[in-house]
Amino acid sequence: MDKTYIAAGGADKDISDQELEDLFTDALSKALSDINDSGRVIILPPDVTRFHSRAGFFTEIAARRLSDRLGAVLPALGTHMAMNDTELTRMFGSTPKEKFLVHDWRNGITELGRLEADWVEKASQGAVRYDWPVQVNKVLRKGAGDFSLALSIGQVVPHEVAGMANHAKNIFVGTGGKEAIDKSHFAGAAFGMEKIMGRADTPVRALFDEGFKRFQNELPPVLWALTVISARSESEAARAGKERGSLAVRGLFIGFGRECFEKAAVLSQDVNVNLMDEPVNKAVVYLEPEEYRTTWLGNKAVYRTRMVIADGGELLIMAPALERFGEDQGIDSLIRKHGYRPAKEILAKAAADEELGNNLSAAAHLIHGSSENRFTVRYCPGDKITRKEIESVGFEWGDLQEAKRHYDVSKLSSGWNDVNGERIFFVPNPALGLWAEKRRF
Repeated sequence: MDKTYIAAGGADKDISDQELEDLFTDALSKALSDINDSGRVIILPPDVTRFHSRAGFFTEIAARRLSDRLGAVLPALGTHMAMNDTELTRMFGSTPKEKFLVHDWRNGITELGRLEADWVEKASQGAVRYDWPVQVNKVLRKGAGDFSLALSIGQVVPHEVAGMANHAKNIFVGTGGKEAIDKSHFAGAAFGMEKIMGRADTPVRALFDEGFKRFQNELPPVLWALTVISARSESEAARAGKERGSLAVRGLFIGFGRECFEKAAVLSQDVNVNLMDEPVNKAVVYLEPEEYRTTWLGNKAVYRTRMVIADGGELLIMAPALERFGEDQGIDSLIRKHGYRPAKEILAKAAADEELGNNLSAAAHLIHGSSENRFTVRYCPGDKITRKEIESVGFEWGDLQEAKRHYDVSKLSSGWNDVNGERIFFVPNPALGLWAEKRRF
């Protein structure tokens, strides 16, 4: 079924919570009526690392609206750590805790089929040649969880692997398995992340689209609910009575099929891709403690700014909650072993080292996190990870307290700032956008 119920928004929109609830509730009611099935519904939101997506807000509304029809809530963790009770409450409010399932990307999946190596090679323009498994959490397969509808909720924003986050990525990565995640991430890295980020149609997106096209009949109907979000300008915040840097929902797109994603991607390119006339010699990025505890997530600071940082420039990352590198122990060990190195080095290591070759998502991550020796990446962690550890994986270390004293994030504005005569570019949350020189995009 291809049907768009809601396509609301624009670059200057600031959709209120009440309007969001009204639009969402209306679309959900129409979708339930159209599928003409009174069975259970499973909700697929992102995890706490996408807290600002507003997916928690919509999940709570859907849980109330569905009542006894709510079968389960499966946060699309992908490779991330499971959410704890505090995080579940913070993000999903009153949604019943007993409804939550935990996705196990290593053991809890089923394979719907495979895309042939010839197809993958053509889609990746020769970057890789291997077949690709279409994998999902086992409860999503028809007959397994007995769901009549899957409600996939999330935010469309520039992404380093898919180009734009969400839609079928939420299914095939968020609830996918190790082989699918490994191979899709590596395909993106081999193709070149700077040719992918901020684009709606990419080789990795083609994998997800083709997998969904071929095997969607093995799944319950998927209703996509997609937001587009950006920070309010100072004048917008003043008019709305909100804090400087607060977030506005610019768009809401809900429907079956791909059209809602396409419309959301166009708006996201408008509000989340920041094209600049000049490079940045010094970028300062802040990683919120509630979201960023690993470089696996925190390296969004590298991914999303790399195309705007000048040759010989510096990226300073303030990461007060950083406690390790990988989201699980296996990935963490591989990062510690190989470090963030230029693409040619990691590709050679993946070919020579069996363990890394069998964990291609880790190899892709190591490529993504490298500056290719073009600029300095300086991590300023709290006291849970040492200078020696930071430097061992190829980053420079910085003193967090000194950085906080010099760059007071509570006083910095998003974008250009003058700090004691030093011109810096400040990014308060790298997950919300992409910054690039026009010549590089």
